[in-house]
Amino acid sequence: MPGLLSSPSMLKNLMARTWRGLPGGLRRWSLRITNARFTVTAGSVIFNQQGQVLLLKHRFRAGSGWGLPGGFIKRGEQPLDALRRELEEEIALKIENPQVFWARSFARPRQVEILFICETQAVPNPQSMEVESAVWFSADDLPTGLPQDQKLLIERAVAKRKV
Repeated sequence: MPGLLSSPSMLKNLMARTWRGLPGGLRRWSLRITNARFTVTAGSVIFNQQGQVLLLKHRFRAGSGWGLPGGFIKRGEQPLDALRRELEEEIALKIENPQVFWARSFARPRQVEILFICETQAVPNPQSMEVESAVWFSADDLPTGLPQDQKLLIERAVAKRKV
């Protein structure tokens, strides 16, 4: 009779049964220590009726301060809910027709970003000390210092809207 674990498949099955037999807390703990930890943000490319894009000048953002609106997702919060909350807190803005547009990750900081395309008819009004100004820009005339990756996202969002 061949050995109990004579094939790789049998060994894998034994390991799987052992794993499933562990208490849930021990399984979760082992996953936490063996997998990367990161933050998750929700951002947006917001268009007005004239097709302009909303950018925020943040007081604490590196470089020029210009960037797309958004923020961190809180524990248990859905990405769209987080985006709506952040927009309300920072610029008292309500959005319409949100659609998931893009997702990307960063090694530094360890972050995953979920981006939406949306529209608004409202006027942004900075509410937070974080936001110095909220300005509508033509996609062809973006502010100096806007990060190149965000310019590319805006170009993609404009192209997607034309389809």
